[in-house]
Amino acid sequence: MKKSRLTEAQIMSVLRQAEGGIPVPELCREHGISSATFYKWRARYGG
Repeated sequence: MKKSRLTEAQIMSVLRQAEGGIPVPELCREHGISSATFYKWRARYGG
């Protein structure tokens, strides 16, 4: 399995930013991830 470029702490930070009101497409562009990756993270790490 491929290793993630971001650590778990960084992933949690991205999810917290989304909870804070930043739009998902903007977060995805900023961090260089796809929206599918974001929603997969949200399912795995809660949020």
